[in-house]
Amino acid sequence: MSQPAPRPSKGGLAAVPAGLVTAVVDLVGTGPVLLGAYTIAELTAVDAIVDFLEARPSDEAIAEAVRSLAARQLLVAGTADGQVQVRGDLGIAVAFQQRARLVLDARATGTVPGEPWRILLLPQPEPICLMVRIDALGVHELGLYPTGDALGRLTEWLPGGELAERADASPDELIAAAERSALVTVTRYTTHGSAEVAGDSTDLVLARHGGALHAFTRSAADTRALVRRPLHRDSVRDTVAAMLA
Repeated sequence: MSQPAPRPSKGGLAAVPAGLVTAVVDLVGTGPVLLGAYTIAELTAVDAIVDFLEARPSDEAIAEAVRSLAARQLLVAGTADGQVQVRGDLGIAVAFQQRARLVLDARATGTVPGEPWRILLLPQPEPICLMVRIDALGVHELGLYPTGDALGRLTEWLPGGELAERADASPDELIAAAERSALVTVTRYTTHGSAEVAGDSTDLVLARHGGALHAFTRSAADTRALVRRPLHRDSVRDTVAAMLA
């Protein structure tokens, strides 16, 4: 797990050491591979999941993050042209993030201390996912999981309950009064050089109110409005899996 992943240079993606992906995929097949926890500034410093972050940290924060990563030997001097290498578990996370062409971004309300308020899933060509759990302090906990395991963990975190067939209240009223709600957005990406370009996206809104689960999506006629939507096989997990298919 100590092989370095070179940091991407302008105009291209980082090269992946030979055999790294196969070795890590095989390891994930035996169970989750935890890749550590990092701040927004540390992830920005190595160009990791920057397209999905809330805001770019200040230059001062990024400079401090670079010093912290270098002190932990996660950033080391690389080639003679001034490139640096991202090493260890963080380098593995960067390599797998660059391979993803789809991201699931789930944000929840009604969370409690000790659990994330936001989760990212970045599926890989193999049946594994890079999962990023983000807590209220802005700590990003990264790990690689078998896809079924990742979907199970996400589903347990999302609002649940007996599926409601109808409601007298409007979607906005239900969401405002919900004990727990979540917005799940799946976006497909293409690459243009080293840049990731967002393509089509699909939304699912879940709200648990009075123990009943309500599901909505954006109206085709007015994307600012929500309309009730059926769940695939009446299951949140199956619906999310279909969104990722």
